[in-house]
Amino acid sequence: MSCLLTEGDVAGRLHVSLASVRRWRLEQRGPQFIKMGSLVRYRPEDIEAWLAALPTGGSPAEPNGTSGGNTGRLRRAATGTLR
Repeated sequence: MSCLLTEGDVAGRLHVSLASVRRWRLEQRGPQFIKMGSLVRYRPEDIEAWLAALPTGGSPAEPNGTSGGNTGRLRRAATGTLR
């Protein structure tokens, strides 16, 4: 059996406030949790699954080490040559 985490444990691991963890739970947008009477507990694997499912930002690097996108178009727009 895995070690269950408290709300405080989860907040500490994610570097967020306890209020944030509680708000996520109440809004049903945080990780899955277990209710044992009035106690709320989290499985470490549920935290990991939730984190893995969150959207990420930025664009992936291309093989040549650049970050893709329309950089040429942006340069033309900055110089006023975009049509």
